[in-house]
Amino acid sequence: MTSKNLISYKLRKSIISNLIAWIFGLIWLIPFLGVLMASIRPFKEILYGWWNFDELHLSLQNFINALNHPMFPMKDGLLNSLTIAVPSTIVPLIIAALAAYAFARYSFPIKTYLFAFIVFLLAVPQQMTVVPLYFLLRNMHLLNTFRGLILVHSAWGLAWIIFFMRNYFSLLPVDVEEAAKIDGASDFKIFYKIVLPMALPGLISAAILQFTWVWSDFFLALVFLQNPSRYVATQRLPLLRGQYFVDWSLLSAASILVMIVPLFVYAVFQKYYISGMIGWSTEK
Repeated sequence: MTSKNLISYKLRKSIISNLIAWIFGLIWLIPFLGVLMASIRPFKEILYGWWNFDELHLSLQNFINALNHPMFPMKDGLLNSLTIAVPSTIVPLIIAALAAYAFARYSFPIKTYLFAFIVFLLAVPQQMTVVPLYFLLRNMHLLNTFRGLILVHSAWGLAWIIFFMRNYFSLLPVDVEEAAKIDGASDFKIFYKIVLPMALPGLISAAILQFTWVWSDFFLALVFLQNPSRYVATQRLPLLRGQYFVDWSLLSAASILVMIVPLFVYAVFQKYYISGMIGWSTEK
């Protein structure tokens, strides 16, 4: 194959790949467009489909109504979700980063078995742990509290973050760390001053995933939070359905309010997230 034919082949392949990606992207966007149009239009205008534009009156009133709902205001739910999601991301990330670095750099007698046990924990479904966790939190007087749910989410996230960060740390170059040891730096100083800055993309990737999973959680919050004033955003969302009437415009606006926070976090840290996700699958 000549150089000209090779360039032409790569160009056609790139065009076809991008076209397929755009088609799938547009297909994926269709349901979101329906939710978006329902959220910014009065309910009567979407009765016969959101694609019906015989009448078009755009407003943010549905978002205002969702945020200030008389029984389950979404503004309180969003605040409760942030109160749980932020510490449930920071706490396991700090602990897991220390543990993952130990697995990646140090040797100790039960290292292999302990890491295998951590990997095994990744396969344990949440439903299996709910009953013992319920009684444990009740005995610790942490049931129906933010602290109890933060503790559960932090413990649940430790296993996968350790696994993720251990693989990331294993691919970082050790030459810089060895040079720092020769200069007399302590292990903690090497970890804090050298390793963490190099592992920043991986840390941000793990933080985004953990934050998104905690933010989107419904099951654990439903079991461990029983006071309506403490309900998180995902708990309040289905409660906006009326007993005799469902305002789909209100529900659509509330759904967008819930999904916009993780989307914003991903948009802000997109560069680091992509670097972190591919960083431990390609050698540096």
